[in-house]
Amino acid sequence: MLEFLEEIMYDIFMNKKSVIVEKKVKLLDLLCGQGFSYNYACKLLRNKDVKVNGQRVKENMEVLPSSEVTVFFQDDALSPKFEIVYEDENIYCINKRSGIEVEGADGLEGMIKGARAVHRLDRNSEGLLLMAKNKIAEQELKEGIKNRFFTKKYLAEVVGKTNFDGRVQKAYLLKDSEKGKVKIFQNEVKGSVEILTAFKTIKSSATSSIVECNLITGRTHQIRAHLAYLGHPIIGDGKYGKNEENRKFKEKSQKLHCFYIKIDKLSQKLQYLNGKEFVCYPDWFKSKNNQNN
Repeated sequence: MLEFLEEIMYDIFMNKKSVIVEKKVKLLDLLCGQGFSYNYACKLLRNKDVKVNGQRVKENMEVLPSSEVTVFFQDDALSPKFEIVYEDENIYCINKRSGIEVEGADGLEGMIKGARAVHRLDRNSEGLLLMAKNKIAEQELKEGIKNRFFTKKYLAEVVGKTNFDGRVQKAYLLKDSEKGKVKIFQNEVKGSVEILTAFKTIKSSATSSIVECNLITGRTHQIRAHLAYLGHPIIGDGKYGKNEENRKFKEKSQKLHCFYIKIDKLSQKLQYLNGKEFVCYPDWFKSKNNQNN
């Protein structure tokens, strides 16, 4: 009786997805292939939220062809958190969604088994991110980023009318660890580091502008803080923007997206990637382009 009631409760409060297996596969691989993150797939097994041919299981067992696998999951478990833009035997290029961390068990590194990030995107930023599949690739990519061999460009929608012409702008950034923020100064102050960012206005109106940001140096919150310092905070940025502006634009997520990465000057195992370009425009940018066409 209790088991019967439990099944009814699952049907009412949980989503259900059933799959007929086509070829022999491990359960975790099947679940990840259905769009669940690796960490969430492990949780499903621990909680016995997976059935194989009507029987609840908790082990990463091998499932045979023609078997029926049923999964009970929460509403947001299959919401897209990333998209694989490129993959080979050494690297991933990921399009990260806003609202997810890069590191940690609940971040991209926990969702994509065996992948290690070689640079960062803020939790509320989105766009292209390089991840390594093995230690050699991780070391080589990190070295390339450290030596500024790669080109990274972002798109940001900011408050106000801008007229940036693409020239590199220099400032100095100082971390405030207690507040989890950074401050920007025109001249060097004790403890600060130099930042270099090139801004170019793509479209502009009286209320907002779309700006291309070429990241020369890569410091914490560099683009967000630099634009706010110049008087044009990113729309939706709760840390460096103004709440009244964000409310006016009805945005809770910041409009900042890494849309372009170019790999160059690698000389070892990954030199085959030299000249490789990755491009991925955000939905909000494509929407504005369509409106103006």
